Amino acid sequence: MPLQVSDYSWQQTKTAVFLSLPLKGVCVRDTDVFCTENYLKVNFPPFLFEAFLYAPIDDENSKAKVGNDTIVFTLYKKEAAMWETLSVTGVDKEMMQRIRERSVLQAQERAKEATEAKAAAKRKDQKYALSVMMKIEEEERKKIEDMKENERIKATKELEAWKEYQRKAEEQKKIQREEKLCQKEKQIKEERKKLKSKSLTGNSAPRNLATKGRNSENIFTEKLKEDSIPAPRSVGSIKINFTPRVFPTALRESQVAEEEEWLHKQAEARRAMNTHIPELCDLKEEEKNPEWLKDKGNKLFATENYLAAINAYNLAIRLNNKIPLLYLNRAACHLKLKNLHKTIEDSSKEFCSLEGIE
Repeated sequence: MPLQVSDYSWQQTKTAVFLSLPLKGVCVRDTDVFCTENYLKVNFPPFLFEAFLYAPIDDENSKAKVGNDTIVFTLYKKEAAMWETLSVTGVDKEMMQRIRERSVLQAQERAKEATEAKAAAKRKDQKYALSVMMKIEEEERKKIEDMKENERIKATKELEAWKEYQRKAEEQKKIQREEKLCQKEKQIKEERKKLKSKSLTGNSAPRNLATKGRNSENIFTEKLKEDSIPAPRSVGSIKINFTPRVFPTALRESQVAEEEEWLHKQAEARRAMNTHIPELCDLKEEEKNPEWLKDKGNKLFATENYLAAINAYNLAIRLNNKIPLLYLNRAACHLKLKNLHKTIEDSSKEFCSLEGIE
């Protein structure tokens, strides 16, 4: 429990109260002062000083000065009058507690008001700073726009001057060209006059010779024209015979054994082919070959398109059912599709066809 301090001294005037409180060797940093208009508390453990003031004071303008192990308070009175005592007498504990609570609430409200005032002042300062910055930016922008406008005017003047210079240069060139043309026309006229004078003197004598020469030249050209006409062509017909070749590849690329084997397979396929199959109507000639269909089915099997591969093998088997690999490949497709019964059926057909071949 803190020790109450009673050895303090105080003086007063009509407007102020001077209170001197000893710290008793306690460090100044450990001292806590709380003051409102009706309550003053100084806490410096293990000591405590409380004063329930006789009359209200101006706590905002009051001062506290620390030095020489003492605190000197200067408390300004709200009303100029002399106090009978520093603290109110005859105050019980409940009244003291109410004064303390009221003082704390007043301090909190003032702190809140001070915080709000500080925030409002800060906002005001920010708003003022923002307006100043906007004004500065507006001045800078206006300055930049003025510079741009001046540069534009300057560039326009330079462009107009350049156009004027070009126009004058074109006019000067045009004048020079016209002068050159006039000089050339004069020279041409002078040359024509000279040629006319020469032609008048030179053409009078040889007119008779020229007429004789013209007649002889005409006769000579008529004889040449008669000799240069060719005789008409005789009517006939031309027959062209082509060497027949069954195998479609070129001669330099073919081999006799492979050609004979291919021709043999083609003949067997044609013999085994059923011409009434409706699927063959839209197929090309190469697509009607069972070997081609088998290769097509193998490519589709490699791309995991098993249903299309089965269709290719089915058509190949309908064209020629004596090729064992067709059944074997179709069985592999059914195995991939988990059609076990059809797999066994095609495998047995492939085995029977092999026995027939043997």
